[in-house]
Amino acid sequence: MADLSKYRNIGIFAHVDAGKTTSTERILKLTGKIHKTGEVHDGAATTDFMEQEAERGITIQSAATTCFWNDHRLNIIDTPGHVDFTVEVYRSLKVLDGGVGVFCGSGGVEPQSETNWRYANESEVARLIFVNKLDRMGADFYRVVDQVKNVLGARPLVMALPIGIEDDFKGVVDVLSQKAYIWDDSGLPENYEVVDIPAEMVDDAAAYREELIETALEADEDLLMEYLEEGTEPSLEEIKRCIRQGTRDLMFFPTYCGSAFKNKGIQLVLDAVVDYLPSPTDVPAQPLTDPETGEPTGEVATVSAEEPLRALAFKIMDDRFGALTFIRIYSGVLEKGMTILNSATGKTERIGRMVEMHADDRTEITRAQAGDIIAVVGMKNVQTGHTLCDPKHECTLEPMIFPEPVISIAVEPKDKGSTEKMGVAIGKMVAEDPSFQVETDEESGQTILKGMGELHLDIKVDILKRTYGVELVVGQPQVAYRETITTPIEDSYTHKKQSGGSGQFGKIDYRIKPGEQGTGFKFTSTVVGGNVPKEFWPAIEKGFAGMMETGPMAGFPVLDVEVELFDGGFHAVDSSAVAFEIAAKGAFRQSMPKAGPQLLEPIMKVDVFTPEDHVGDVIGDLNRRRGMIKDQEAGVTGVRIKADVPLSEMFGYIGHLRTITSGRGQFSMEFAHYAACPMNVAEAVIAEAKEKAANK
Repeated sequence: MADLSKYRNIGIFAHVDAGKTTSTERILKLTGKIHKTGEVHDGAATTDFMEQEAERGITIQSAATTCFWNDHRLNIIDTPGHVDFTVEVYRSLKVLDGGVGVFCGSGGVEPQSETNWRYANESEVARLIFVNKLDRMGADFYRVVDQVKNVLGARPLVMALPIGIEDDFKGVVDVLSQKAYIWDDSGLPENYEVVDIPAEMVDDAAAYREELIETALEADEDLLMEYLEEGTEPSLEEIKRCIRQGTRDLMFFPTYCGSAFKNKGIQLVLDAVVDYLPSPTDVPAQPLTDPETGEPTGEVATVSAEEPLRALAFKIMDDRFGALTFIRIYSGVLEKGMTILNSATGKTERIGRMVEMHADDRTEITRAQAGDIIAVVGMKNVQTGHTLCDPKHECTLEPMIFPEPVISIAVEPKDKGSTEKMGVAIGKMVAEDPSFQVETDEESGQTILKGMGELHLDIKVDILKRTYGVELVVGQPQVAYRETITTPIEDSYTHKKQSGGSGQFGKIDYRIKPGEQGTGFKFTSTVVGGNVPKEFWPAIEKGFAGMMETGPMAGFPVLDVEVELFDGGFHAVDSSAVAFEIAAKGAFRQSMPKAGPQLLEPIMKVDVFTPEDHVGDVIGDLNRRRGMIKDQEAGVTGVRIKADVPLSEMFGYIGHLRTITSGRGQFSMEFAHYAACPMNVAEAVIAEAKEKAANK
């Protein structure tokens, strides 16, 4: 049996271009997993193995790899930084015990770092912070530490200080041991020496050490009292134990610094992963939920090889060897040839080949146990978020929730031969990425791809073209509009049909009113005295709910509506569930147009970075796009502008932004909320929807 205290399941996450993948490469080199370091800008990074990743120099899907450091086994997942792929970060955090947040020394805490940090807080994942790229122009370690406090509202525990900055960045001071690590200019990570702290930094280092000890000891009150009252400093072991405890309880986040590209400072981060991040047995056990209601049952999946098998499929990937299902095992043992139960489908599957992943290479294994992250080849009906368990002990782990897509495009294959290929390829891609959805427009026969942003869909079309050889004609991007109502209304509807044999009768009196934002569809019944018998209520609810998919204005789905049934009438012979369901549908058609219907559009949270001399142009442009400027923040190298802008105005924005900022502007955006469309926009959208309907 493996010793679980020697396991570390960690993820590396950050904003675009903060240096996650480069940091991962350095870790693999240092731990002896690879012999030649691949560079992102050469398209040769180990974990960026998709063609699209190598070309664009970005990470698209999270890659898993395993390596060893100081007799500890590290399962590392390198995650993407682009907001269009946050689902990859979210689901990786779900199965990890700890993380390393990488921040750029000059960019600091950027928008995507905030989103990922928020996800990690929600998943309660312990983290270290690594401030990277201190060799870059405008890098400032202390400014980034302040941003972590102010922007993320987190407590950094400074464990290392930089020696020199920008071109003069030579090494780091280890605050706890009060030693300096200096690297030479060979660029090799192992070429460093441990020396005394440079004279000009001695006072700073001592002050930071005092602060470090006081903060760390908050995790143990007895030691803290002793230290404050008697001035006796605890032993190094005790301080480390306190740091470990506080990191695990999310009281603070040990903060390191360096330059991954120049191979400086990575060793200390690896030591910290081993010393301070939790092992699988240190984190709270995964709760089990009721498969019907999704509510916690009060039981948990204890991390132990003695328990029954409980594992979560968190990612599905199709590669040249077939379908791979990535699995985090929470309890029990998984062996080749075992039969397991998928509690989501109720079907059993036999475990064929099991592999340990290293990006896209693999090593075959015959057994794995609690705490392991492995991949299984060739599973049939497993999807992301499914629980795999022992058939004798059925259970469901807490499922994953994925965001709704906000943008769609229509695609058609160029020729007949591609149609079948496209169907198979899209099936595989939807299984791999839950935030990518596909539907067929029944009337036009077009295939509609839905995703999280332009880049997301751009990459999907590229994968279809190159990986699967499907040539497509791609339509204009479409916005996912929604509808709602603004006025409460009380109304009555009777469905009567008399034509030979038994008739149909259902009368309902109801109120329809706008709901709170984000509540969706709510149905209540306050009927008393049996005017509408209880057994017909579900049919009435089903009738209304079924109509919410197509709104009265332009046929978009309806949000945030409450329906209350307060009276009605029935016939002892002619009333049936079907009659009341039809009555509810008729009531929807009759009353919704009278309830002040309104078109809603998705509003995006946009974060633009621009050099100072272009701020006016950028703000003017955002205003023209109906944007609401929320905040401006001046940094060393430029200004960050935060705004809320309708998605329909943001198509092709990156090209325009580059034009007005001479190629130096950057931006990221994510879905914020739905808001009412202005009249002129709504009229154009409704006219277009009607024209489409007429053409069909």
